[in-house]
Amino acid sequence: MTYDKPLPNRDTLNQPFWAAAAQGRLLLQHCPACGDRRFPPTPVCPQCLAGDQDWVEASGQGTLESWIDMHRAYWDGFKDELPYRVCLVRLQEGPVMVSNLVDNADNPRLGASVRVVFDKVTDTVTLPKFTLT
Repeated sequence: MTYDKPLPNRDTLNQPFWAAAAQGRLLLQHCPACGDRRFPPTPVCPQCLAGDQDWVEASGQGTLESWIDMHRAYWDGFKDELPYRVCLVRLQEGPVMVSNLVDNADNPRLGASVRVVFDKVTDTVTLPKFTLT
């Protein structure tokens, strides 16, 4: 599979997130000590500094916090998709994710409900993106 856009940097810290995305599941890092849920993952909890972290499945539901329509291809791989939407989504669980809004709606609405969809872009990378509900 040929994919000529930037790919995420995968490491031991975020590997559970990408493995779950490949299965069509959205995970958030979770602190068992204080209950904080976050994305992106961190080596220690930013709220209580506990070192032991785990992962919990997110609902995949959220609200559209902001978006921008990109009209310039900063990487050649995006030329054929112009314009494309980059968005901020506040998940029901609290964290905000930067992603793509895959809808072509003329006027997305601030606070609109969205849900995660998964885009398998290579044999090893599946990206979570969002669609209006």
